[in-house]
Amino acid sequence: MTRFGTSPSKMNKVQFIEAFGDVYEHSPWVAEAAWARGITGRHDEVEVLAAMMADIVATAGMDRKCALIEAHPDLAGKAAVRGELTSASSFEQAGAGLAECSPEEFTVFQACNNAYREKFGFPFIMAVKNSNRHDILAGFEARLKNSPEREFETALAEIDKIAQFRLMER
Repeated sequence: MTRFGTSPSKMNKVQFIEAFGDVYEHSPWVAEAAWARGITGRHDEVEVLAAMMADIVATAGMDRKCALIEAHPDLAGKAAVRGELTSASSFEQAGAGLAECSPEEFTVFQACNNAYREKFGFPFIMAVKNSNRHDILAGFEARLKNSPEREFETALAEIDKIAQFRLMER
């Protein structure tokens, strides 16, 4: 088990929300709900806190889940081009090589993002850590074949992976 540098169980509510409120993109309600459930010494392990936060998302209402999905930017999308990503998203996308896309590659990503949004009504979400732009484009191709229900669940699972990666960096 991986432990945090600073133990969540030793934090007060303000410190906890400040430290973990951005783990789920623009959704501090997940950290707030985790705090409300109770943070113990067990939650000083990344995997335990990640599982708790994933359970909070899984048991959230449909409105919250939809808002969480919508809070994510398109990969190599307009927000990235305009420099409007959160620092975590910017770092993650750059790590996957999306910041080095040629103009032609950005055009391909835009087409994929548009096709995905047209079919599913929400942004394509993929935990891009340890991936590259070719892996991501292959993900678009494979996941565009999914049903809307399956893709909704896949998007939430990818969000949980992103959150766990972000927790591991704390």
